Amino acid sequence: MIVKLDETNLKEASHWLAAQDATLASVLEKYGYPPLWSREPGFSTLVHIILEQQVSLASANAAFQRLKNKLVDITPDAFLRLDDLALRDIGFSRQKTMYARALAEAVVAQTFDFDLLATLRDDEARAEMKRLKGIGDWTADIYLSECLLRPDILPKGDIAMQEAFRVLNRLPKRPKHDDFEAATHHWRPWRSVGTRMLWHFYLCERKRNP
Repeated sequence: MIVKLDETNLKEASHWLAAQDATLASVLEKYGYPPLWSREPGFSTLVHIILEQQVSLASANAAFQRLKNKLVDITPDAFLRLDDLALRDIGFSRQKTMYARALAEAVVAQTFDFDLLATLRDDEARAEMKRLKGIGDWTADIYLSECLLRPDILPKGDIAMQEAFRVLNRLPKRPKHDDFEAATHHWRPWRSVGTRMLWHFYLCERKRNP
């Protein structure tokens, strides 16, 4: 049976993690429970996550809103009707245009199935997404964590997560992923919640110290 995160087990896991890890206990005490950060599974959300690759969330959100304004209903067929100039005006780079088109084409050709992802184990779903051009570990992990709400995902290369961990643990630099994974092994099977606690800390600290 595939377990999914919800508001109830998010809170239970936050307390469990706080009992395992003093830094997460300090986050829970100072800032409370993290948001669930749940997103609707499907094509439009994965396009949004592609837009978020290596740019600020504000920039990605602005581009995605322009895409919504242009299409209203963001479907693969509608997306493929937009030419490169229209996508550039919306905020797609050349590479992200290529990635989103490849995704849309795979869905239309029925060689990629979002419904199938929900039935697969984490490693299987990650591998299925990474078959597509432009879908790497981070993009697949964010989809697993926020859209499929898998409870034990540690998004590879997530800068906000790594920076929060660095600050909380007073490290001189952000850890490499292998080191970070080893240092958070005791968060299993709730690493998605540990990640959310780090994101929560990161965002709350930025609000306090803009």
